[in-house]
Amino acid sequence: MDLKAVFEGGTGRRRGTPDSFSENEVRLANRNSGILLESLCDPVTPVGQHYLLIHFDVPALDAATHRLDFAEGFDAPFSIDMAGIRALPRQTRTVTLECAGNGRRGHASRSQSMPWGVEAVGTAEWTGTPLAPLIERARPAAGTVDFVFTGADRGFDDGVEHNFGRSLTPDQLAALDVLLVYEMNGAPLLPQHGAPLRLIVPGWYGMASVKWLSRVDAVQTPYQGFQQVRTYRYRDRAEDPGIPVTEMRVKSLMVPPGLPDWSSRARRVRPGPVQVQGRAWSGGGVPITRVELGWGDTWIDATLTPAETGFAWTGWSCVWPAEPGEYVLRCRATDARGAVQPLDPPWDVAGFGNNATQAVPVLVAEA
Repeated sequence: MDLKAVFEGGTGRRRGTPDSFSENEVRLANRNSGILLESLCDPVTPVGQHYLLIHFDVPALDAATHRLDFAEGFDAPFSIDMAGIRALPRQTRTVTLECAGNGRRGHASRSQSMPWGVEAVGTAEWTGTPLAPLIERARPAAGTVDFVFTGADRGFDDGVEHNFGRSLTPDQLAALDVLLVYEMNGAPLLPQHGAPLRLIVPGWYGMASVKWLSRVDAVQTPYQGFQQVRTYRYRDRAEDPGIPVTEMRVKSLMVPPGLPDWSSRARRVRPGPVQVQGRAWSGGGVPITRVELGWGDTWIDATLTPAETGFAWTGWSCVWPAEPGEYVLRCRATDARGAVQPLDPPWDVAGFGNNATQAVPVLVAEA
């Protein structure tokens, strides 16, 4: 490994295929984790099974001393500790989060990064306090065009040293009902999930929900941080400026039926009626209106269980009449805007936003 190139010039990201993995990708896969698909039975994902993507190192922060600074660009800047945040009006919301790179492994040719299959998603009960009143208290200066949220995690990406940071415009902040979160599923946040404080931006991909939140700034020109403009953008080619990744695309997953093979995760079931279930979601609080289960050219409608809140996934189930043979099962969701999951991945040079249908190989045979 050329360390000088890594830290001074950036190594770039080589092209890969669904079946080729670099040593760096294996390292990332060993640090990060996805949901166990069998836990899709649960409307709320257990904390230990919720997906994780950690860009740099987990900061060692002490909740007793951690403070959130409303710093530059405010007419009434202030700093608040965790006791002060916990004393503010408390809300709990059930919100589904998905990594923007979920499904990257399924692209025919992709920039090598965290090699997600379909498991980078989870739903939790997030407890905290609304961010907007604190922004109002700090009194953003006239002409503010972005609010910048900076985490305590710091490292290098493509040769650029930075803290993880993201921004939202005033209009986005007003529309998204963003939470400052300190609990997950009724317990204090774990370090890997952003303790002691993180954002939750409902309806958007997970990169917007900055972990280990330490600082908020109001800026007069569009934020140009690495994680805002150098990545998390849809691009047809690497040199394109791209379009920002924002709301989650319509998607569904199933609990793979039957019994698994240890390494391939292919499934085996006995002939006869097979109950299949899963979850479906979309961005922006848009409801799911239909889920179908398919094999070959056949598609059948599933029964939906309405989401508990507008930003949580919807349950679905149906009965598959399994006959002896080999199959690839798929599930396909449609949302209230008419968006339908594609069978094939939408192209993106970095593999963002892949909402293609899940494919589960199944052998139907007698024991």
